Amino acid sequence: MGRVSAPTLDPSTAAAPTAQAPAPVLPPLRIGPHVVDTPVVLAPMAGVTNKAFRTLCREHGAGLYVAEMVTSRALVERNPEALRIVTFDEGESPRSAQVYGVDPATVREAVRIIVAEDRADHVDLNFGCPVPKVTRKGGGAALPWKRELFTAIVRGAVEAARPYGVPVTVKMRKGIDDEHLTYLEAGRIAEDLGVAAVALHARTAAEYYSGTADWSAIARLKETVTSVPVLGNGDVWSAEDALTMVRETGCDGVVVGRGCQGRPWLFADLAAAFAGRPERVRPGMREVADTVYRHGELMIDYFDGDEGKGMRDLRKHMAWYLKGYPVGGDARRSLAMVSTLAELRTLLDALDLDAPYPGEAAEGQRGRAGSPKKPHLPYGWLDSRELDDEHEERLREAELSVSGG
Repeated sequence: MGRVSAPTLDPSTAAAPTAQAPAPVLPPLRIGPHVVDTPVVLAPMAGVTNKAFRTLCREHGAGLYVAEMVTSRALVERNPEALRIVTFDEGESPRSAQVYGVDPATVREAVRIIVAEDRADHVDLNFGCPVPKVTRKGGGAALPWKRELFTAIVRGAVEAARPYGVPVTVKMRKGIDDEHLTYLEAGRIAEDLGVAAVALHARTAAEYYSGTADWSAIARLKETVTSVPVLGNGDVWSAEDALTMVRETGCDGVVVGRGCQGRPWLFADLAAAFAGRPERVRPGMREVADTVYRHGELMIDYFDGDEGKGMRDLRKHMAWYLKGYPVGGDARRSLAMVSTLAELRTLLDALDLDAPYPGEAAEGQRGRAGSPKKPHLPYGWLDSRELDDEHEERLREAELSVSGG
């Protein structure tokens, strides 16, 4: 397989020789027994952070790379796609899996399967997903509203993982909306139950991915949760954003989601920034094309040699990779419909490969954004913080209906 070209460094940020090495911005991130030198976590993103994309990110930088979310029911039922999601390369260390579920017994069993079968070294629990098909079942960002349910799920996961020495972490949002915030209470509960870290996407479910993340909430969580690392998530589009978040909130590390879509080299920038170094990667079109091709190779490998499936999965990444670069509409459309690796090579070679890094046009927001949305919730979900019999039965049904892995 080919390798991505050596990254282009912005000459204006190249470090001058000094007698003393720069001081790191933060100490290494500790997640249970695991030490991550660069305190950066790749957020699990459905359909994005598969093994191929994680490998590409690792080739560019450093951090903790979490696999895309897998449902607990699908794991318990040994759904082939769910098992594929929690399959890692030999070079991935620590291996990190994220589990979603709404039934404590099912989540506990899914975590037990992962740790007992040595499928991962770290398990993250998803309480942050704002997607309607998840929240309308009472899952994701809606779940911490039910305190006893949240407690039971976290406790079960921690207890299942503890005998194997596998740390469990929690990722969550501020709450359902501004009138139904849960993150401070959920953070305290999770800390008391023995999680190894807590991550906060500083938006509510109602905000979805719109507007600006409320980094002040990360600071409040950091003041509340004191014995384990607190990680900040939301609007980290550049290494400078990550440094600003740490400075403003006091968080122990950052979680990067949409900011790395089409920009796996962001992890090189983050590694440099947290090490106190000024250099940043500024790729021209040739380096972007090489990265896209490498991504295609990895996609085919991920799908066990199925070239068509690998290329179809790659298509969604094209607009992110090409953001800001001088690529015409016809070329963009063709790349978004690519079906073979040979076709991909031909289309990439036809681009203006000598085009330089376009600057600001290639930076900033990417991926999902949209507008605030009224959260889809089970009927009567907000009437009480406790779980009644009717909702308990609905959750059992929901566990079965969101089990596609």
